[in-house]
Amino acid sequence: MILRVGTSGWQYRSWVGPFYPPGLPAGRWLAHYAGQFSTVEVNSSFYRLPEASAVRAWAATLPADFVVAAKASRYLTHVRRLRDPAEPVGRLMGRLGHLGPRLGPVLLQLHPGHRLDLEALGATLAAFPPGQRLVLEARHPSWFTDEVYALLEARQAALCLADRRGPLGPLERTAPWAYLRLHGGRGRPEGCYGARALASWLERLAGLWGPDEEAFVYFNNDAHACAVSNARELARLAASRGHTVAGSLPEARRPTGGRP
Repeated sequence: MILRVGTSGWQYRSWVGPFYPPGLPAGRWLAHYAGQFSTVEVNSSFYRLPEASAVRAWAATLPADFVVAAKASRYLTHVRRLRDPAEPVGRLMGRLGHLGPRLGPVLLQLHPGHRLDLEALGATLAAFPPGQRLVLEARHPSWFTDEVYALLEARQAALCLADRRGPLGPLERTAPWAYLRLHGGRGRPEGCYGARALASWLERLAGLWGPDEEAFVYFNNDAHACAVSNARELARLAASRGHTVAGSLPEARRPTGGRP
């Protein structure tokens, strides 16, 4: 398995000290982050699409082999609920397209109360350019059906795997690549993942995806800098078990107050 591990966002002031050197200007945080990890998930695009100039600046800062995943706008997923997707998808891709080859998966995170709508999902998947990697993070149980899995598989779109103190949904392979979001574990400091939980997720991924298949893993537990600490730990654990890890392998350290 080829692992790309990173965090959901990088613009956290609480990471100054645990991750960013004190005094480092915020405008240089992304470059520092990209020296540690090979991918990042942009969540801010859910609330407001980034300006084209900002996206071009990201692209100019990032290494050529860096991958940026991005969450689709809430206008598409929460307001329109995937209906009439052409215009919001066009605007989204118009902005993200400035990343060029650095653009990775686009995440479609649905509202927890959004029930199954197979027709709308099909139309939304078809609205994206061919070859664009797509991820569905469904949070209502009505979506976990064979019909949805078949539709995703036909488009080679991934069903998002998610965790908050344990798996949040089924572990289904619908694409030849994986996408996992880790929102918070049971470790210390609060919200961090312990070694056992990280090993369990690595085993789950390796059980469904082969040695030449890619897995994107993003930690969304930013408090106490748990995300960067856990991302480092998972990368080192994967390498120790013979998996390929994209990017560098910085020293894994737990944030202050963590268990040894």
